[in-house]
Amino acid sequence: MLNWRDPKNPQSGGAERVTEGYLTALAERGHEVVWFANSFPGCLPEERWGRLTVRRGGGVGKSFLAARAWCRTQPRFDLVIDQHHGIPWYTPWWAQTSRVSYIHEVLGPIWNAFYRWPWNWIGRQQERWTHWLYRKEVFWTACESTRDQLMRHGVRQVKIIRYGVHTRALEELDPKPLQVPLRLAAVSRLAPNKRVDHLIRTLALLHDRGVAARLTIVGSGDAEPALRQMVKERNLEAMVEFTGPLSEAAKDQMLRASHWLLHASQREGWGLNVIEANAMGTPAAVYPVEGLRESTLDERTGVLARAETPEALADRLAECLQHPERYQAYRRQAWERAQSMHWSRILPEACDWLEARARGEKVL
Repeated sequence: MLNWRDPKNPQSGGAERVTEGYLTALAERGHEVVWFANSFPGCLPEERWGRLTVRRGGGVGKSFLAARAWCRTQPRFDLVIDQHHGIPWYTPWWAQTSRVSYIHEVLGPIWNAFYRWPWNWIGRQQERWTHWLYRKEVFWTACESTRDQLMRHGVRQVKIIRYGVHTRALEELDPKPLQVPLRLAAVSRLAPNKRVDHLIRTLALLHDRGVAARLTIVGSGDAEPALRQMVKERNLEAMVEFTGPLSEAAKDQMLRASHWLLHASQREGWGLNVIEANAMGTPAAVYPVEGLRESTLDERTGVLARAETPEALADRLAECLQHPERYQAYRRQAWERAQSMHWSRILPEACDWLEARARGEKVL
């Protein structure tokens, strides 16, 4: 597996958690699995944890050279997985073995969140051209939105396998009346593309409409100082809590106690935290963007805002207060769906498919 980050990278997130799930499952089937990732300050060039070997080398834009050089010193791999995060590893031109291109989302507008013109334009164009150059490769992703975008860019074959979660769904759905103050949760890396600032504005709008609510923000990242300043400027300190990263148990308990998980990302490969919240009996209220449209089924396992604005998200939350019986239906359907998305159900299908690709079988 070629992936920019491994779980020990300070900037790792949901993509790395998913990757670790798949690779651990392959290793448990007896396969030799190596994860090649970018170097970062203070890292070891190679280490093992559990059954996985992690090898590191190079940085953004150059690590594919380190990966190519290292792979040439190794016995031939049966399968190389080229994970794209805007920039790929260019394996069609150097990995002479079976390959799969693995992608969480097409970045598209996310380039604008991190780079100014002309670099954002260059990023979008190279991503589009990369997909066209990779058009004969088999891609693997989690949702239909990403598949459709890839195919618009010329890719011919895309396999969809949903992401799983480690979170075990509650054995029984406990009572949770929808009442004020609303308990809202955000679980996210605090980065510009996640638009956590929109969630703070949503909270302020609810307050202005007379709807009492509190927002708990779980996670860390470079955007945290600006978000804290925004909360202070809007006099929302009493209504917003920044917890930083939480243990899985503490996160589950927080989600279980919340009325809603909020998500306003520019786009997602899927949205693991949506299903984690659902497993705890908590529906999601999200923006209508790629990935989140699939992880949250509108008016079934949660609600989609009618636009990508804090006003639209606040509207949906306020509407649900008027129909508490619908909220309870969303809770139950979200909880029931989450039971089918535990890793124990997802990993066998994924491993079977990857093994077939390693054997050279033309399966999709």
